[in-house]
Amino acid sequence: MFNFDQILKTLQSDPNAKRTAMTGAAGLAAGMLMSGGGLGKMVGNTAKLGAIAAIGGLAYNAWQKHQQSQGGTATPLEDAFMPKAEAHQEELGKTLVRAMISAAKADGRIDAEEKERIFGRLESMQLSAEEKAFVFDELSSPLDMNAVVARADTPEHAAEIYAASLVAITADTAAERAYLETLAHRLKLEPGLVSEIHKAAGMTPLAPGAA
Repeated sequence: MFNFDQILKTLQSDPNAKRTAMTGAAGLAAGMLMSGGGLGKMVGNTAKLGAIAAIGGLAYNAWQKHQQSQGGTATPLEDAFMPKAEAHQEELGKTLVRAMISAAKADGRIDAEEKERIFGRLESMQLSAEEKAFVFDELSSPLDMNAVVARADTPEHAAEIYAASLVAITADTAAERAYLETLAHRLKLEPGLVSEIHKAAGMTPLAPGAA
């Protein structure tokens, strides 16, 4: 099982910087896992997933509120937002980390110098060779939104991919906002759901109609 919390920690090359990639994910995980906010019994079953479980909880909370506003019923959390099989959990984790790294590339913040800092930290972390290779490959590959969108095999996973992308950045540049707007459109997310995801993450929603 990949240690996704350790991978995200590695990506925090400068935890004191306001706009360092992935700081949002780490803060989200810590806050939600300590408070149990919205994760229900999934926390007890998959707490080892840390930030990945927190993202699932965030997306589920937003999904539930959106469904309620539409007069519908939310899909059960464990069934749709967090697979029970470990292999499926790991694949979802990889998908969400890929989405986060791609979002962080949106405004060019992960340049050659930043990659070198991350790679240096990567070598010092207690990660397997496979885990290190995974991060190396994702950081080194060019930004490819098509690859991110292609992994949205269900509407629920599409919401999780968007949530992961959102918490990886601060969305305070035109490039980042444009990336999120395009991603939401490509993932076929309803504007109301996108707004609920932003609210759940404590971030300003996109402009009406942007998604």
